[in-house]
Amino acid sequence: MIHIDLKGKKALVCGSTQGIGKAIALQLAEAGAEIILLARNEDKLKQVLNELNTQSGQKHSYLVADFSNPIELKQNLDLYPFSEIHILINNTGGPPAGPALNADINDYLQAFNSHLICNQILVQKLVPFMKNAKYGRIINIISTSVKQPLKNLGVSNTIRGAVGNWSKTLAGELAPFAITVNNVLPGATKTERLTGIIKNKSEKTGVDLNEVEHEMLSEIPMQRFGSADEIANAALFLASNLASYITGTNIVVDGGRTGNL
Repeated sequence: MIHIDLKGKKALVCGSTQGIGKAIALQLAEAGAEIILLARNEDKLKQVLNELNTQSGQKHSYLVADFSNPIELKQNLDLYPFSEIHILINNTGGPPAGPALNADINDYLQAFNSHLICNQILVQKLVPFMKNAKYGRIINIISTSVKQPLKNLGVSNTIRGAVGNWSKTLAGELAPFAITVNNVLPGATKTERLTGIIKNKSEKTGVDLNEVEHEMLSEIPMQRFGSADEIANAALFLASNLASYITGTNIVVDGGRTGNL
């Protein structure tokens, strides 16, 4: 049986108070990594902090920042006493649902700031530590829309594609330093985000919530939604030594829904 051991590694996990981000933080800590949680709600950060495994003597911590404000993120990162970092999980909530054509210009600007600009701020701050350690794992939690645009998620499809190409570019630049850059592309996953998407579609179309959910499930060969833990499994693998020769790629975790593009 393969055992993933991340003892001695330190990871910064964004959006880590709920859903996929929280599941990743819990799994990385279980594998022995020391976690820095990052999110905007300090009360929730404190709650998750108390749930993290400490059997390897880790001293977990948290950092408060709101990804809708890149300047605040940069300022808070500069104030944090980083000494080393090996793993970065870029993860933040997606933009509101709706057609691309109907989206306001500010919706695109906000999404660009919250995703691409904040990701850039994080890697510029943390890559020097990874280079020094000769070990780096940058893992971006994006969406299957990188491969195949999803209906009624115009702004999200657009920004996810931008982050995907940014990631691929970085992978080539950082590979000589033993730093890998990969993307995990979740399909429909049981999170608050999915609940909101289903509710939005029901309200816009007048179709019952259960019918909307049934329609979504019918498009998934495995006939079920994924769990946050199943997405976290992929991130855990990419964070480990087992993935040392994997970089610049997309790992799709969607129950077989996405076409072969």
